[in-house]
Amino acid sequence: MVAFPHLFQPIELGGLEIRNRVIFGPHGTSQGRAPGTMPDLVAYHAARAEGGVGLIITEAHTVHESYEVRHNLLAVSDDDAIPELREMAGVAHKHGARMFGQLFHPGRAVAHRVNGALLPAYAPSEVPDERHHVMPAPMSQAMIRDIIRSYGEGARRMAEAGLDGIEYMISMGCLPAQFINPRANIRTDAYGGSFENWLRFVTESLTAIRASVDSNTVVGIRISVDELDHGGLSPDESSAVAKALADAGLIDYVNVIGGSGASVGGAVHIVPPMFVEQGYLADPAARLKRDVGVPTMLGGRINQPQTAEQIIAGGQADMVCLVRALIADPFFAAKAEAGKAEDIRACIACNQACIGHRHMGAIVSCIQHPETGRERTFPHTKDRTENPRKVMVIGGGPGGMKAAAVAAERGHDVTLVEKDRLLGGQTRLAQMLPDRAEFGGIITNLTHEMAIHGVSVKTGVTADADLVAAEKPDAVIVATGAVPYLPALDGLDEAHAVDAWSVIKGEANVGGRVVIADWRCDWVGMGVAEMLARNGCHVRLYCQGTQPGQNLQSYLRDHWIGVLDSLGVETRAYTRLFGADDNSVFFQHMTNGDALVAEEVDTLVLAQGHRREVSLYDALSESWSGDLHLIGDALSPRTAEEAVVEGLQAAMALH
Repeated sequence: MVAFPHLFQPIELGGLEIRNRVIFGPHGTSQGRAPGTMPDLVAYHAARAEGGVGLIITEAHTVHESYEVRHNLLAVSDDDAIPELREMAGVAHKHGARMFGQLFHPGRAVAHRVNGALLPAYAPSEVPDERHHVMPAPMSQAMIRDIIRSYGEGARRMAEAGLDGIEYMISMGCLPAQFINPRANIRTDAYGGSFENWLRFVTESLTAIRASVDSNTVVGIRISVDELDHGGLSPDESSAVAKALADAGLIDYVNVIGGSGASVGGAVHIVPPMFVEQGYLADPAARLKRDVGVPTMLGGRINQPQTAEQIIAGGQADMVCLVRALIADPFFAAKAEAGKAEDIRACIACNQACIGHRHMGAIVSCIQHPETGRERTFPHTKDRTENPRKVMVIGGGPGGMKAAAVAAERGHDVTLVEKDRLLGGQTRLAQMLPDRAEFGGIITNLTHEMAIHGVSVKTGVTADADLVAAEKPDAVIVATGAVPYLPALDGLDEAHAVDAWSVIKGEANVGGRVVIADWRCDWVGMGVAEMLARNGCHVRLYCQGTQPGQNLQSYLRDHWIGVLDSLGVETRAYTRLFGADDNSVFFQHMTNGDALVAEEVDTLVLAQGHRREVSLYDALSESWSGDLHLIGDALSPRTAEEAVVEGLQAAMALH
């Protein structure tokens, strides 16, 4: 019996049969444009097709010369795109999956530059974009007609390359969404002023797409059911658009998502962080589904097969779009279909290495599973070693756990030793903060992976050079992490100063008036601020950066700042901790050097970073001659991502 019968039932879209209801949804990867990177993109999609998905929808391809950024985005505006698309479609078909291509134009949502110069922005009307701070030029009718033509030409190229379908992107505030939005489109010609006219750009584009492909090619749209933006499309407006397109016979399906790139608040929902409830768009999507009468797909914080099954079984959608869930585990579908849901490496919605990498221009990956985006270097399924070795991993944080799991998967005899009773390192602290429990999933996932591959785990054991000598391993991977850094500043001994770790663990006696000195500008300062504010403290967060959460992915940071503001947390940026006394904390402005004083302070919380815990490594370097590796914060204090990457690299380097 299939564990998730609705999820793994075949479905027809426009006469095309798809083997199951699991879709690898469209998303930017930062692959495929730099010289030599197309094989990486092909391998990336091949892994998900092999992993059992029914359908892959490519990332957005730009269609028109008015917005081409070929160093960062894929384009289908000329025939050069056909060979690369044909190669991607080929690997999907080889493994039994279908592939659709997505067509895109951002309109006023211009964020990219060419040689440092921001591209000009074009939109239906001269209405500014809040998030990108762009004032677009209104499009002429000649330009409108040319872009409509380019959508048809892009569809033709995708079909010629062997793709099974075309997805027209109306979602997230892009150009077609701007045309159908009465707040963004204030034209008075044939493309504005009434529902029929607001819809005209979309209907003419879809007509051009239909005319450019044969009847066997599926055509659908992706639309934000709710742009979750003060000036964005509402569920009623989006449903009316989708229904009109379905009634006109222009589309075979609707792919439902939420959010808009036009505002900071709306953009959070493009890749919603763990603060946002799982499957939160299911109810509005169900209302749209009832209206349109064609199959619907749904994305937005679906990371478990149980959630996906429930959505489909309940009639809220016909298929589910997974992105981060399949970035974290490309074999999500195969494991779920085999009834091995417990083996799925669940996405924790941290946004750090997926959309976080994308915003840096780096290749999309996953902090739990850095093999993603590196498929040709680090395959998802590891080859067994021909020379099994006895390996000791010292330290049970994410880096050590990853090293142990991968080394054991390769066939080595692995023992992990952790001085604390529980595994997880700093991850255990992160999961204790408000609405951050899901971050602890990295511990759950890596613990399970170690168990699957037979790692021997010893907790509550402090490793030293004598223990290593007694165990006689062939290789040692040191992942002993870091401890809080406490600066030597005037007056800290007079102040009631405590470190952030002790606050999170509930070990510090915190007064009612708190100042947090946040050098890290990441989850620690913001998380402690929220925790203490929810506990009734008056909190002031002073950060040694340009803004709170400077080093966090923007969707997570922006949402979190809104939470802190709603809780009354006072924030101050550009501040360097200078000293303290029994009632005040002294700061210095980072640029102008002015003195800043926070008065009437009961407790100073120090989030001043970490220093390496490297004593064991130093001792082994002197007394032990075996294969020795140093990873993670013990090498250099950073984040869980670097620790896990280095754990993978160390395990793969064992020969």
